[in-house]
Amino acid sequence: LRWSDGAPITADDVLFTYRAIYDTNVASATSDIVKIKGQPFAVSKVDDLTVKIVTPETFAPFLESVGAGIPIVPKHKLEKALAGKKFEAALGIDTAPEDLVCSGPFKLKQFKAGELVLLERNPWFFEVDKKGTRLPYLDNVIYTIVPDMNAMSLRFLKGESDVFESVRPDEFERFKEAADKGKFKLVELGLGLDRAFLWFNLNTGKNPKTGKPIVDPKKLKLFSQPKFRQAVAHAIDRASICKSIYAGRAEPNYGYTGRENKKWWNPNLREYPFDLAKARALLAELGLKDRDGDGILEDADGLPLEFVFNTNTGNNTRDKIAVLIQSDLKKLGFKVTYQPVEFNALVDKIDVSYDYECILLGLTGSSVDPAGGMNVLLSSGFTHQWFPKQKTPATPWEARIDELMNAQLTTLDFPARKKYFDEVQAILNEQLPMIYTVAPNVYAAIRKDIANVRPTVLSEFRVSWNVEELYFKK
Repeated sequence: LRWSDGAPITADDVLFTYRAIYDTNVASATSDIVKIKGQPFAVSKVDDLTVKIVTPETFAPFLESVGAGIPIVPKHKLEKALAGKKFEAALGIDTAPEDLVCSGPFKLKQFKAGELVLLERNPWFFEVDKKGTRLPYLDNVIYTIVPDMNAMSLRFLKGESDVFESVRPDEFERFKEAADKGKFKLVELGLGLDRAFLWFNLNTGKNPKTGKPIVDPKKLKLFSQPKFRQAVAHAIDRASICKSIYAGRAEPNYGYTGRENKKWWNPNLREYPFDLAKARALLAELGLKDRDGDGILEDADGLPLEFVFNTNTGNNTRDKIAVLIQSDLKKLGFKVTYQPVEFNALVDKIDVSYDYECILLGLTGSSVDPAGGMNVLLSSGFTHQWFPKQKTPATPWEARIDELMNAQLTTLDFPARKKYFDEVQAILNEQLPMIYTVAPNVYAAIRKDIANVRPTVLSEFRVSWNVEELYFKK
């Protein structure tokens, strides 16, 4: 076992990886996944190729979370950065390719901002095929960078790329027509694990620089009402989103886990059909009415119901959904200012500055086990979108989710785990910190002459997740 620079991979790298994960100076979403009730695992070295891990209690998802979910990082390249509290800044877009050391099938050869990422075969990659041939088969993989999803589609259809991981449902007929002519293979995978939702900022903290509340107190008071969020859920016309944006190849979604995950899905969740009358009634219970006849709802003090609505630029589908939701909320009497934001800037708003009011985004993941969402569902979680990294749970229902998620970790009895997670789904479905929209069908496309393709919904790389095994037949 060797890193891409030829240095040996040993147990010391594993110990270093866990040291970095648990280091309080490192903002790590991974740490939530390898803890039990906030307690880290004890990781020790037996010999150069053997590591011993002891969990504080029984840890049901150990094989998936630890065995498959934790990439190992090179101690010899990053130890100084961790010691100097500069771990997160150790690598960047200006990092020299030879310094970006990895253990996967390919390593970085060249990066051109706004143009491409060029990978080359890692000669030290450890896997071999059944005949003993060292993988990967391909010499290079190139990821081209384009401005938006329409440009991605056009490049593939023109034959300028070999793989297209995410064919949008509304493009299905266009791609199927081309695929039927023998140009490539179109893969239909059914419902995917991706979840699109909107959420309101429920952060009760203050800006450390200004001392002012992160969210306007009057808006926070409103956003924090479950009835307000339920009203918004009833104001989203999911059927229209499915029909007009996904060409009917999607279905309304109301829960954290959908029916595609048969093992864990709770089928007894409440639905929120498009019902403006129901939404108005819920808002009226909160004292929101159109008091001056201008079409905008106001509170008892006459303040209008308005907020800024963000999503990321470059995602045409998400942009269309945001515009449709803005229109639906306008019918209800909301004044919504829609502002698309560049993706990295949006992530900064979510994870760093918390400077936003409402966001439409999504989460993807390769895990079908609820433990894969510990960083989202725990109130202390790094990706607890609506109010991350809480010192103590901000609400009783978040405290209950903490209790249930920790309980499901520590039993190997599946019916018990399922019961705990069913309740988590029910709480989320009632409280709606994440207001879900629709669940789309998943499609991908790939050249017909590429072999060893094994499509899956368990990765955003739907047809190239096993890139080390892919090769051209001719």
